[in-house]
Amino acid sequence: MKTADFTLEQKSKSVLMRQRAAEQQEVASRLKPHSPHESSPSSKTASPKMPLSETGKDSTVKNTGQLTGKKIAAILVRGMVKTPQPIKDTLAMLLLQRKNHCVVVVDNPVNRGMFNKVKDYITWGEVSDDLFAQLIQKRGLEYQGRLTDSKGKYQYKVLDQNGKKYKPYFRLSPPRKGFEWKGIKIQFKASGALGYRGTEMNDLILRML
Repeated sequence: MKTADFTLEQKSKSVLMRQRAAEQQEVASRLKPHSPHESSPSSKTASPKMPLSETGKDSTVKNTGQLTGKKIAAILVRGMVKTPQPIKDTLAMLLLQRKNHCVVVVDNPVNRGMFNKVKDYITWGEVSDDLFAQLIQKRGLEYQGRLTDSKGKYQYKVLDQNGKKYKPYFRLSPPRKGFEWKGIKIQFKASGALGYRGTEMNDLILRML
């Protein structure tokens, strides 16, 4: 019995010693000064803010500079009250933030994908070079600001046409004779104003110049 009691006492002492050693290590680690070169876990996971364009949004859409090749245009038809945030973000990247504003971009899968995402708020389709020239002539707003930020790192969005620089969007009037008869909440293929309308986009823009 004495031997068993002695063994149990030894085990309890060893457990207490381990616990005290662990507590001392924890206290020492808390008191240890951090090196200025060490970063906290939150700083490792936090991503730096990306630079913004002149409009305050990331320049995702390729609608800057000289537009060459096939072009597609989009017009914001509906207002943005109670619009889901992902839709607002996409419209902001397209520079469509006010009703009857129009943008013309290069026809590529990226831009078509973004148009399809916001098809319940815009109408879009292919436009001819002649119509684009009229749009520049009648509704183009010449850009007179600087092309980069003060440090020269980031370029602002502009349209470069005929040796002049224009803002990359156009302010249009409501269409003469209005939109299609079923209104601005129905798709174009169902006699509404929204969504893809192909080359008939030329006629709509002409009525809004």
